[in-house]
Amino acid sequence: MQATNQGNENPLQGLISSDLYETLAEHNLLNEKGVRDYHIRKVYIRLRRQNMSSFEAIETLRGEHPYLQFDTIRKIVYRMGAPS
Repeated sequence: MQATNQGNENPLQGLISSDLYETLAEHNLLNEKGVRDYHIRKVYIRLRRQNMSSFEAIETLRGEHPYLQFDTIRKIVYRMGAPS
């Protein structure tokens, strides 16, 4: 994932405005790993609320992030402070 989000989609929507996100990305002021992990936790919670099993949700996320192992995604989603 690149900090300059090419789809102009703000993965931190709800936390900061798209304009602010673009400005931070332009100046390389975003922690790419932190943004990725936040997005993963947010999607995981959405999938679980749709009655998807934990295993299926993590496998779905692996499809989006094939460079991450199952256990890595599991650690990300079970880390304290997951978004609601």
